[in-house]
Amino acid sequence: MSIARFAPLLLFVLPAAASAQSMNAEIFYKKAAALAAKGPLALLSGDLKSVMNEGKASFAKARATRLAAIKAGQKPRYCPPENSQGIGSDEYMKSLAAIPASERAKMDTTEATTRILTRQFPCPA
Repeated sequence: MSIARFAPLLLFVLPAAASAQSMNAEIFYKKAAALAAKGPLALLSGDLKSVMNEGKASFAKARATRLAAIKAGQKPRYCPPENSQGIGSDEYMKSLAAIPASERAKMDTTEATTRILTRQFPCPA
């Protein structure tokens, strides 16, 4: 069987696989910090959309993982209150900055977000 027969399928599989990956947390932090330093001019940056989308995706993936753990009867890594509004972008960036750069460099944004939420919303013992 030739791989050429399956080449058209790769056009559909590869973009989905690429979108499922998270950005490295250190790269995300540097991009987000650079955008914050630009102030209102950040609106003109080409990185703005990718950083915003990555941030939203990391929260969505962390939430999905938490809900899957609960559904499987396992203890989730964080437990926000029912009426939680989450955390703001300034608080998120401060919490992300508190993770040492050497650690941020070894994790993706989903893991960094989960760690931040674990500190913010610890589960009862």
